[in-house]
Order: sequence, then structure tokens, then C-alpha cells
Amino acid sequence: MERPKSVAGYFRSLSRDQRPALQTLRETIAAVVPEATEGITYSMPGFLLGGKGFVAYAAFKDHYSFFPMGTSAIEDYKEQLGEHLTGKGTISFRYGERLPATLIKKIVRTRLAEARAKEARRRRP
Repeated sequence: MERPKSVAGYFRSLSRDQRPALQTLRETIAAVVPEATEGITYSMPGFLLGGKGFVAYAAFKDHYSFFPMGTSAIEDYKEQLGEHLTGKGTISFRYGERLPATLIKKIVRTRLAEARAKEARRRRP
């Protein structure tokens, strides 16, 4: 797959089997953080806060992955993620598997708190 130029372009490149799963993940994330803008980050579709990568997701042949782009969001839910935690910063799901939307929302909220705290520390004199 070539590097996507837009989220819409990325979705157009997905197969019919991949698109619904990623659309559900996309909508789940957007529901938690409506102030984020969609865009391409690290060559993947995702959401940005203040112009910086916040979370991302991507389709692969046999699975799709969610990348919270922050360590505490994964550490806090490590046990609940179980076999879905497939790398240091990667949460993977199989196509056709029901997305654990409640858990994804918790992870996004934790990531949002982490990003806001980082921004607040940066603004301090």
C-alpha cells in the first residue's frame, strides 16, 4: 500500500472486509475526542491534537491495529487487552471480531489525559 495522502484516500484503498472494522474504530475514537482533527500521522490515518499525532490505526492483511501513541494508556489496560496487545505500542484485532468499544474509549480517555498533562507541563514557566 502506498503512503496515504488523506484519511478519505486511505479508506478508499481498503477492501470491503477491512473498511467496516476500521470505520467502527474511527467512530469510536471520534466520539471520545471530538476536538481532535483527522489526518495522517506516521503514514497512518489517525487523530491529531494541536497538530500533533494523538492516536492512529491501520489495516493489515489479517488484522487491524490501534496505536495509542502513549505508553500509560497501554500500561493501564494491559490485563484487559490480553492477547490484543501485540507490541509495545500496538493493539491488534481480527476482522470480524467485535471491537471492545468501551475499552477503546477508556484507552483514548487515558491518552487524552496524558496529552493534556504533557501540554500543561510545557506551558508552565
